[in-house]
Amino acid sequence: MANTLKITPFDGPLGARVTGIDLGQPQDAATADALRKAWGEHLLLVYPDQSINDDQLIAFTGLFGTLDPPGPNPYGGPILPAHPEINVISNVVEDGRPIGNLGAGEAIWHGDMTYTEMPPKGSVLQALELPPEGGNTYFANMYMAYEELDPGLKSEIAPLICIHDATYNSAGMMRSGYAEVTDPREAPGARHPLAIRHPATGRPCLFLGRRRNACIVGLPLADSEALLDRLWAHATQDKYAAAHVWSDGDVLMWDNFATLHRRDAFDESSRRILHRTQIKGETVPEAI
Repeated sequence: MANTLKITPFDGPLGARVTGIDLGQPQDAATADALRKAWGEHLLLVYPDQSINDDQLIAFTGLFGTLDPPGPNPYGGPILPAHPEINVISNVVEDGRPIGNLGAGEAIWHGDMTYTEMPPKGSVLQALELPPEGGNTYFANMYMAYEELDPGLKSEIAPLICIHDATYNSAGMMRSGYAEVTDPREAPGARHPLAIRHPATGRPCLFLGRRRNACIVGLPLADSEALLDRLWAHATQDKYAAAHVWSDGDVLMWDNFATLHRRDAFDESSRRILHRTQIKGETVPEAI
């Protein structure tokens, strides 16, 4: 392990800063093990001052598992043809066509691709171009959110399954190949427990996915809406969340099962380009 590797926890509900490492270089086994341990413990790792290319981003991500291809591109066709493993998060338009996803608007609280039967276990996100302000990203700790639920509410949600709608992304854009959903009970997408045991740690956490068109199987729609509103209001409180203000060279990675994340809007006349990889999930989320 490199003697300079340093992992400094944030003063907050999740996250740590990792320094003394060049992500563009191959990592020895001891360093890789230390990073995996830190990721499991802190859920969010921030690697500042990195300069890596797409091949190096893919190689680094591979330390944590098999790469998972990005979800459907709302505009059709491959997102980054030279590297289909990479998703581009950007508002930039070239030759009349967006080069990536999510635009410049707010991206609301969500987990990535929870509408699939086996969601990715995590993601790595690299900043390439940043606006002068805005576009901050926030992460919320779903271990803590579950732990601090009222005991009666824990018991209530333990057997419940939620529909995770596949129709829209976190910016509210309809994905390619889908049609508008007007009744959440008919939404396409996977069914997952509201409370799961984390596939790697076994710790219980809330698993909410996205609020839009979410629906609890077997409940009257009004009751489902009321319960989901209550859970989302609880889980996204400031006390469970940490903000990341991006700097040039930042690389972030987060756990997709035990966190939610969102993004602030920014000036659409500014350029923002980030490259993201996903790490394939290894098991279907299981109830507590």
